Amino acid sequence: MSDKNNKSKFITSKILKEAFIESFKKLHPKYMIKNPVMFVVEVGFIISLFLSFFPNFFGDEGNNLRIYNSIVSLILFITVLFANFAEAIAEGRGKAQAENLKKTRKDTLAKLIDDHGNIKVINALDLKKGDIVLVENGDIIPNDGEVIEGIASVDESAITGESAPVLKENGGDFASVTGGTKVVSDWLKIRITATPGESFLDKMIALVEGASRQKTPNEIALNTLLVSLTLIFLIVIVTLYPMANYSGVKIPISTLIALLVCLIPTTIGGLLSAIGIAGMDRVTRFNVIAMSGKAVEACGDVDTMILDKTGTITFGNRLASEFIPVGKSDMTSLIKYSVISSLKDDTPEGKSIVELGNEMGAKIDFKAYEKLNFIEFTAQTRMSGIDLSDGIMIRKGSYDAIKNRVKEMGGIIPKDLEAVVNKVSSLGGTPLVVCVNDRIYGVIYLKDTVKPGLVERFQRLREIGIKTIMCTGDNPLTAATIAREAGVDGFIAECKPEDKIEAIKKEQLEGKLVAMTGDGTNDAPALAQADVGLAMNSGTTAAKEAANMVDLDSDPTKILEVVEIGKQLLITRGALTTFSIANDVAKYFAIIPAIFTIAIPEMQIMNVMKLSTPYSAILSALIFNAIIIPLLIPIAMKGVKYKPMRSELMLLRNMLIFGVGGIVVPFIGIKIIDMLITPLVAVLNLG
Repeated sequence: MSDKNNKSKFITSKILKEAFIESFKKLHPKYMIKNPVMFVVEVGFIISLFLSFFPNFFGDEGNNLRIYNSIVSLILFITVLFANFAEAIAEGRGKAQAENLKKTRKDTLAKLIDDHGNIKVINALDLKKGDIVLVENGDIIPNDGEVIEGIASVDESAITGESAPVLKENGGDFASVTGGTKVVSDWLKIRITATPGESFLDKMIALVEGASRQKTPNEIALNTLLVSLTLIFLIVIVTLYPMANYSGVKIPISTLIALLVCLIPTTIGGLLSAIGIAGMDRVTRFNVIAMSGKAVEACGDVDTMILDKTGTITFGNRLASEFIPVGKSDMTSLIKYSVISSLKDDTPEGKSIVELGNEMGAKIDFKAYEKLNFIEFTAQTRMSGIDLSDGIMIRKGSYDAIKNRVKEMGGIIPKDLEAVVNKVSSLGGTPLVVCVNDRIYGVIYLKDTVKPGLVERFQRLREIGIKTIMCTGDNPLTAATIAREAGVDGFIAECKPEDKIEAIKKEQLEGKLVAMTGDGTNDAPALAQADVGLAMNSGTTAAKEAANMVDLDSDPTKILEVVEIGKQLLITRGALTTFSIANDVAKYFAIIPAIFTIAIPEMQIMNVMKLSTPYSAILSALIFNAIIIPLLIPIAMKGVKYKPMRSELMLLRNMLIFGVGGIVVPFIGIKIIDMLITPLVAVLNLG
């Protein structure tokens, strides 16, 4: 599931072929009963098919009624088939991803360490929870576990798609390993934490292929509404038949079935399951595993987002932000000596100093200093630098270390140095003092830098009504500075694990849904408390088990995109429901006049589309009702295009596009179909 896969074809020929076969398998009533709306359509198809052979069974009379019943039954069959096809395509994409994951699950052997320290090679399927195994260079990790000894690089590309190996070691937040990944250096002793068949990879496969998918609360509520509407219209149609007979209007049973199918919300009924499956599929293709459809849906309802500062909002490394000259030194000289002292400094701080210096116009030839003696930073000296060939010694380091060095060399400490150092420290930054021999030139301000683009993304979240809260262990002054730069709505300074839980509970007590990210064992309680908990795959087993989503790329900022995917799922479902109910209006104007016009000529005024004959009107509405389902499959699968905006504007936009469009499109579509089939109706001499 790499980036390459994320950009793969929307639907492949293999998926289409398998979906076509599955469409017929799903016709079994035992399966169809799970979708009551489409089950009613299938029952209507069976009755119409029966009447194709026995047209007078219910006492119906009419010219060529057998042909008419056959055409109605064929259209209804295609309608059910298209609905099954939509769901099968969504499932097919998930199964294709599952097959890729299954390739990583081989007949792996495990080196089991017994109580006496002896190694016994067994099949990985025979491992039990709590067993200790040894994995060495080239070995496949047999099952999920925690590193208890050793340090090694692990290739997780089979799971995450990332080619760079990840360092795993005992203790901390990088002790968790996943079955199916490969050790590419050194060795590890692992305590197995999952029984065979219940590993993280097994859960991923089951979830991705849809085997473990359950309907979400919103989906259940909408399904209940659709069933209620279906029952109401079913009662209407059943009572309409005797009432019509009493009024002297003879309505063929197939026509009543056609009216029922066009009245009930078959469009959304046929697409509802596909929308839910596609929502989980979009999250999975984004390299996030959702433990349930409810988790994805909850993302769309999130009101508050709790975010760690380090690694999520900031890079976590203190990078050069500013050069501050002191005494009589000038900016140009300070930048020059700062860059020279950092040319061979491979730390993130050193590289950032060179980068910032270059941005500010420093023109330093690296080759001129390539062979000179670089002084590395040590805990004892607390400084680093370089010795030039002409006896000039450039050093950068802590305030105390540089001050003492300059004093020992007989230099003078600039009067404004201490004030600059204190100011940088009070802002939560790290002051690096730069000196050349016995003269101090200034201070390099290192700070934990906010990741680029986050300000715009937080603004985007604010536009859709989501509040962001930053959690950090920094002091209040530093926290306030970072919060202001990042553009978050609030922050919790000097934050402890229990403070995160309290923050989540406080928001939830106000009726809000909360999302947060985490990777450590100390994050597990908060991840469990949050409505949406996104754990990092590189994190601990405890964090992954507590969360309801796992990010395979271990990118904490991904929670922002996941929330937008959840929003898109809800918007897509709402938009297609609006379209489905709206397009029924056009079907009413097509079928109802067609049914009653013969007995009640005044009903002709409702034939606003000027459809040719009653039979062509009914068949046109049925055909449109069938073909609109596959035409909407791409929208159901890809989702309605999402733009951050206020909820009322979003509602207005979707009502205009899918509400008005749901009325206009069927009017045009039914009229075109009527024009196309009118010659056929005439040839068959229907009506």
